Amino acid sequence: MDTQIAYQQTLDYLYEQLPMFSKLGKDAIKKDLTNTRKLCEALGNPQEKFKSIHIAGTNGKGSTSHMLSAILQKAGYKTGLYTSPHLVDFRERIRINGIPVSKEWVVHFVEKNKAAIEEIQPSFFEITVAMAFAAFANENIDIAIIETGLGGRLDSTNIITPILSIITNISYDHMDLLGDTLPKIAAEKAGIIKKGIPVIIGEQHKETERVFFEHAIRNQSTLYSADAVWDLVTIRQDAQYQYYKAVNRAKHQMYDLHTDLLGAYQKHNIKTVLTATEVLITNQGLNLSLPIAFDALPNVKKLTGLHGRWEVIRQKPLIITDVGHNPAGMEEVMKQWRHVVANNKHIIVGFVKDKDVSKALAFFPKDAIYHFCNAQLPRALPSKELKQIAETLGLKGESYNTVADAINAVVNAMNDDDALLITGSFFVAGEAMEALGLQED
Repeated sequence: MDTQIAYQQTLDYLYEQLPMFSKLGKDAIKKDLTNTRKLCEALGNPQEKFKSIHIAGTNGKGSTSHMLSAILQKAGYKTGLYTSPHLVDFRERIRINGIPVSKEWVVHFVEKNKAAIEEIQPSFFEITVAMAFAAFANENIDIAIIETGLGGRLDSTNIITPILSIITNISYDHMDLLGDTLPKIAAEKAGIIKKGIPVIIGEQHKETERVFFEHAIRNQSTLYSADAVWDLVTIRQDAQYQYYKAVNRAKHQMYDLHTDLLGAYQKHNIKTVLTATEVLITNQGLNLSLPIAFDALPNVKKLTGLHGRWEVIRQKPLIITDVGHNPAGMEEVMKQWRHVVANNKHIIVGFVKDKDVSKALAFFPKDAIYHFCNAQLPRALPSKELKQIAETLGLKGESYNTVADAINAVVNAMNDDDALLITGSFFVAGEAMEALGLQED
């Protein structure tokens, strides 16, 4: 059978037979780690065959994961990277040294383990986690960066014993699953803190710092605050890079660095990654150094294949996509958008139903031209409903049944001095990239 046909049939099986959070929302979530443990036992517990770093957080965990992967790759380590969701191709979730696993490997894995899958009946996320662990063990990687999907304590990834845990930040998202206060959400994320394993907190908040402190004490884990270790001052930004002065607070040393990840919010993630680099050197004896980190940061996209974080995908007219999808994320995206100078500023936006859409839209500017749409999945908020919510906040525009329809209408009407931002969810960004012909091989 043709590889592409077999791969598509395999994906159809995974998407249609298994409960998917992206389609069903919280109804697809299993409330414990039993299925993941059973799957991994059937696979010979691959998660025990490599070192790992575990990353949770409301926002920033994807960028942080990719930056750390780039640094480890640059240092010569064979590095696995597990992230979710994907933008265009399922295989984006499982990479080794930045390269997605092959279509053949995905097909073979599912065929070989179909009996176990049908007996255990895992969720879509549970099987992808087990698949990633199996791929990393099979390839004899040196270390894996494992990003949680949602929360931490009950997240399927939380069967690993990492050498370092990282919690990027805490803000309001998935409150129906994680809790309706920042301390409750923090407690779920703190579930990745393991006994005796150091933990880094990317951004400190008064409401959550006691939660992390108590979890760290209980687990006899050394806790590091990235804000206390590093300070970053933005120097400038051009079309390709952001430039900073980085100050190590403890050593009173200053460094120049730049990164190909744009967006002012990356400042927090870079502090976290630099702190992680130093902890891995000091506590784990990894063959890393700050110069290696500074060498990797300008090449994160090339080394890891990261997309969708304030990504400029066309210059004339300017087209930017960002996967911001909750109020805290949208606040940061709109801070960046305010600095964009253009004749007409367009925004294509769509959300899923379980987000606090009104709170997220409150950060959007009233002077943009809006194009409301919905991704092609059951969880998507219908574009006409989104338009109605937006109009109550003074945001005016047209609604479209698909992301592709919105892309075609807007891009064909734009002049070279106009700008377009595509945002609201991973799914909108992914379908937009497909519509613009930006698929990964």
